[in-house]
Amino acid sequence: MPVYTTSLEFSTRGGSEIIDITGRVQESLTDSRLREGLFTVFVPGSTGGVITLEYEPGLMRDLGEAFERLAPSGVAYHHDRTWGDGNGHSHVRASLVGPSLSVPFREGRLILGTWQQIAFVDFDNRPRRRVLIVQVIGE
Repeated sequence: MPVYTTSLEFSTRGGSEIIDITGRVQESLTDSRLREGLFTVFVPGSTGGVITLEYEPGLMRDLGEAFERLAPSGVAYHHDRTWGDGNGHSHVRASLVGPSLSVPFREGRLILGTWQQIAFVDFDNRPRRRVLIVQVIGE
């Protein structure tokens, strides 16, 4: 079974920024020339995650507030005491969300719900240059 691997690169602001990557993901799938199979996007790093959601302003606020309730940025974390980088909350949030997402596809199109998009969430406490790994397996 053929495997196609590539990457997506972009800059982020941090602070639980949510970036819609659906279009870029579909472009990668189209570039693979595979018609049916499984698409995976993976974050190499421990302060980012990949989710599906309805990408609209109200939900962006809701998610940001939920992340703050689950792993607040203003409290002490053991990670911060160990490394002194102040991003313990970033690591906890990313661990809760997870570093990868797999989506089936057919006829060269991702099988997503009507209002479902794929997004990268940058939980780090500073701007970064991100590289996501994309792997497509199929025929």
